[in-house]
Amino acid sequence: MLKKTFTPATILIILGALLGTSLVLYAWRLPPFTSSVEMTDNAYVRGYVTTLSPQVSGYVVDVPVQDYQTVEKGQLLARIDDRIYRQKLAQAQAALATQMAALDNSRQQETAAQARIASSEAAVDSVNADLEQAQSQSDRQDSLIRSGVVATSAQEQAHASLERARAAMAQARAAVEVSRQDLQTIIVNRGSLEAAVANAQAAVELAKIDLSNTEIRAPREGKLGEVGVRVGQYVAAGTQLMAVVPHDVWIIANFKETQLAGMAAGQPVEIQVDALDRRVLKGKVERFSPATGSEFSVIKADNASGNFVKIAQRMGVRITIDDMQEAASLLTPGMSVVVRIDKSVDPA
Repeated sequence: MLKKTFTPATILIILGALLGTSLVLYAWRLPPFTSSVEMTDNAYVRGYVTTLSPQVSGYVVDVPVQDYQTVEKGQLLARIDDRIYRQKLAQAQAALATQMAALDNSRQQETAAQARIASSEAAVDSVNADLEQAQSQSDRQDSLIRSGVVATSAQEQAHASLERARAAMAQARAAVEVSRQDLQTIIVNRGSLEAAVANAQAAVELAKIDLSNTEIRAPREGKLGEVGVRVGQYVAAGTQLMAVVPHDVWIIANFKETQLAGMAAGQPVEIQVDALDRRVLKGKVERFSPATGSEFSVIKADNASGNFVKIAQRMGVRITIDDMQEAASLLTPGMSVVVRIDKSVDPA
């Protein structure tokens, strides 16, 4: 039997084919290179970047901070000329004092109206006494007339006095009613005066808010980005002045949908940071995006038109960074990282 031999070229071709096949199997994580660890380099450090803008307009008179400076919560970052806003506050306070004086005057008028009512009621009592006296005198004269003791003129005079007393009583009662109506008018007008006072108080509070808004302060501790405002610059409401970046950071890793099977919240994560000489940090899967990235894009693909090519979509995975890691304080939003998640670990 003849023994078959292989030339060196044939051996190299076979080895190259085996190597190529192995690389393809490894790249696609096919047997025997399957692994429970999923990796992606489509991952970045994220954080809260707060852009600060004024709520009022004016010339900037002070910028006591610099680029990339660490600031504390409430620290002054910029100040706008507040002279106009101080005068507006003084104007609002003067208007409030005027409205409160009008309200106090209304209360005084109410007290005076109540006094007039009491005086009118006292006048009714006085007139009532005169009416009773005139009624008695008229009855006496009528009795004497029937007896023939007095003349008719005396009876007529008594009747006239009685009518005058009755008229006086009607007038006194009308005066009481007028006084009561005056009091009711004052009470009704009180509502509009109280509303005017409330409106003036609101104007004072708004003026105070505008005055306080001339000082732009840090909403929380962190580091500043580039300070884009200068002393003497005129800024309007909404002008971007600078940004504050707090220390809180996390990782957003965009995995292919084919990598998500078996991935769950709580699984351990290795985070390799490019900017830190590929230093590795530890973290955990926190939660998953409710939709793939394509669903959040401004222009969405219409797969129902034209030729269709299936493309694996990516879904964002939020990863928290474990505390007590020295290098974690060096992370800043925007850094690129490589993420590896071990799906074999049961998070429960």
